Amino acid sequence: MSNDPILKVDSISLSFKGVRALKEVSLSVPEKGLVAVIGPNGAGKTSLFNCISGSYQPQEGAVHFKGEPILGLSPDKVAGRGISRMFQNLVLFEYMTVLQNLMLGRHHLFETRWWDDVFRTKRSRKAEVEHRQRVEEIIDFLDLERYRLMPIGILPYGVLKRVELGRALAMKPDLLLLDEPAAGLNQEETEDMARYILDIKEELGISQVLIEHELPFVLDLADEIHVLDFGEKIAQGSPAEIRKNPKVIEAYSGGIAGEEAAP
Repeated sequence: MSNDPILKVDSISLSFKGVRALKEVSLSVPEKGLVAVIGPNGAGKTSLFNCISGSYQPQEGAVHFKGEPILGLSPDKVAGRGISRMFQNLVLFEYMTVLQNLMLGRHHLFETRWWDDVFRTKRSRKAEVEHRQRVEEIIDFLDLERYRLMPIGILPYGVLKRVELGRALAMKPDLLLLDEPAAGLNQEETEDMARYILDIKEELGISQVLIEHELPFVLDLADEIHVLDFGEKIAQGSPAEIRKNPKVIEAYSGGIAGEEAAP
């Protein structure tokens, strides 16, 4: 395994009509690593993800994925390179089943020609079976078996978050961007989501970048944490270092989730 990071963000700056969203933000993600980016609401976390995924083009800086520059690529081209994203706002089709939504996550991996699909050739049927097998593995991995044939529109929010995670996994990523995966979940669902994220790292070996505004959620998950505030990185370090960092405590309005700030 190479010692080079799978993702390297180098001093990117982003502004909208003079309003600064990011200022010289840098980070790197090692192979099979789990790096968290945290900060209060409006700190620039989602803007950072949008720069990595190709939705925004920063005015300054560079982003390299597996050693290749990706700034300037469209989101579909970035996804094709091996970066997938779990969105905070669900990107699912409510009248389709869980299985169908996950199969859509495999769409860009289909290599059949249009006439194969129209005439249901042997090549098309074989490809569908292979992609279906991978989706069934994801359903099992995320404990979605009981929901697999249910339409998205009737499922509870906690299950939908798992489906959204599954859709991102179905894209066969080398790097997974997790945009506030625990947002809107209750305590039990949050604990389940944390377990899935750890399993993705330890069992699947997929590198991950997690953004959150809730520090307690990431303390037991991340290898390294970067803290943003008003578009600037104010701290970087291990969970133990971040927990005691005075700049982080100040950014979180005088304490890190109450008891979490205690030594």
